[in-house]
Amino acid sequence: MMDLNGSKPLMKVLGGHTADRPPFWFMRQAGRYLPEYREIRSRHPGFIEFCFSPEDAAEVTLQPLRRYDMDAAILFADILLIPGALGQNVRFVKGEGPLLEPSLSPTLVSRLSAEGAADRLSPIYETVARVRRELGDNKTLIGFAGSPWTVATYMINGRGTKDPSAARVFAYREPQAMADLMEMLVSSTAEYLIRQAEAGADVLKLFDSWAAGLPEPLFDLLCLRPNVEIARRVKAKVDVPIIYFPKGSGPLYLKVAQSGAFDGLALDTHMPMDWAKRELGPKAVLQGGMDPLLVVEGGKAMRDEAERLIATFEGTPYIFNLGHGFVPETPPEHVAELSRIIKGI
Repeated sequence: MMDLNGSKPLMKVLGGHTADRPPFWFMRQAGRYLPEYREIRSRHPGFIEFCFSPEDAAEVTLQPLRRYDMDAAILFADILLIPGALGQNVRFVKGEGPLLEPSLSPTLVSRLSAEGAADRLSPIYETVARVRRELGDNKTLIGFAGSPWTVATYMINGRGTKDPSAARVFAYREPQAMADLMEMLVSSTAEYLIRQAEAGADVLKLFDSWAAGLPEPLFDLLCLRPNVEIARRVKAKVDVPIIYFPKGSGPLYLKVAQSGAFDGLALDTHMPMDWAKRELGPKAVLQGGMDPLLVVEGGKAMRDEAERLIATFEGTPYIFNLGHGFVPETPPEHVAELSRIIKGI
């Protein structure tokens, strides 16, 4: 059952309560900007192997809470574990990023299967259980997955991409293959998230990092409907809040909020915050919005923006976070300062 009125500040806010200070966590709060993370990462020759090591994945999940005392830990894993579970080869190449082989064609889509995919991700559930045992009673544990469209862009491109246009062309050219792929991703992602919740995740988050730039009909087809369906399937099995992050989707955020499928909406850095509070706030708890590059800069610029966000959402349920994740060059001391600002100390 959801602990929306208990001892966890973030859960209370997700339940619609306001707080004297917003609870906070940060996207990519566990990662390369921390020396203790880099030390553990160096033990593993491959990134996927690292994600499938419950002991080490649990340790790096907990590292930022020891430094900064956030209100939540987010599972350390990767959105590209699902393609591997479906049958596509996934590896990370140093200096290049993810490589998914072979890149998808309609014939190759037909060779993938969601059957048993969630079972093949069992080390991730062990990581969740380990972290849950070590977290304090007042800390929230967030599980996550990549949204189907975002994961599909990598599967279709084959190589780490900053441009999802090939996946859009695929959607237009091969609508049946795209529909088959999306159904596999919806099915496997929903089961994956259910298993995370059963292992101890308090909240689940869906990352749609490539939602930007889609025409509204494609956004409805490839982002909104699949994520609403995942939320429906998950909530039919486990009673957990779900946060959705349709990064860069602008005014289409309103359609997401109006769906009523999500307990929280994560805001990107492009979002006008007054508009978000007025139009989205009555329909979902809001999270995020701060530019992660301000944390690289630090100082007055970072403080002013943090205080602006806190003031903007004062009196409404709000979770402080970034509009995207920390970049590797983020100074840890700036994260410490930002944490103190949010806490008001």
